[in-house]
Amino acid sequence: MTTSTLTTPTAAPATRNLNPFRWSQRTGALASGTALAAMAVLAVFGYFVAVKGLWVAGDAQKTADAIGNSPALWIAGIVAMFVVTILDVIAALGTSAVFKPVHRRVAQVAWVMRTAFAAWYLVAITQLVVAFTNLDRPEAALANIESFWSIWQASLGFFGLYLLVVAYLAIRSGFMPKIFGILIGVAGLGYIADIIGLTFVAGFAPTFGFFGFIGETAMIFWLLIKGRKLPRV
Repeated sequence: MTTSTLTTPTAAPATRNLNPFRWSQRTGALASGTALAAMAVLAVFGYFVAVKGLWVAGDAQKTADAIGNSPALWIAGIVAMFVVTILDVIAALGTSAVFKPVHRRVAQVAWVMRTAFAAWYLVAITQLVVAFTNLDRPEAALANIESFWSIWQASLGFFGLYLLVVAYLAIRSGFMPKIFGILIGVAGLGYIADIIGLTFVAGFAPTFGFFGFIGETAMIFWLLIKGRKLPRV
């Protein structure tokens, strides 16, 4: 007697879809677009509402009092920014999958760069945790918050380099309109210009990075809408 072996041809694709390092372009686009959209909301809440809303620049006692009076908001902001670092890694994996057909090695470099940026940002966030434990020493807490800002701002220069790599891939892709790559490149240059200004110009306030909002937002919509038409294998 012979025994026939049943095979399940859908098993391999299913396994591939569960492995982020083997995502298809379509899966990568949807994962990256969704992660970036969620990040936009969480980052605004975490930094602008929670941290900047309670941080009184230059006044240690008022900052400590504000955080002490709204501890839940401060902790929620930290949690939101921590989640952002996780979503950053997902966005990095998704973007790498989208641009693998353009240049696999460069797409992998982009993934490593964004993951490194996420780790850098996580280091900055730990300063906010330490600040919360130092509320009984307002000057130390304020120093921790200022350290968070300095580390984060420095990391944005590296993020700008990452965006330039993505811009290169987008322009070369052929499946994404070149204008999106150009806008992403402008965003990257804006972040780099800001870190140069902060380094060499006394009293400089980051400005150019805000222009990146246009390119980064356009990228989210493209990934979620047009990304559905990319190959699923």
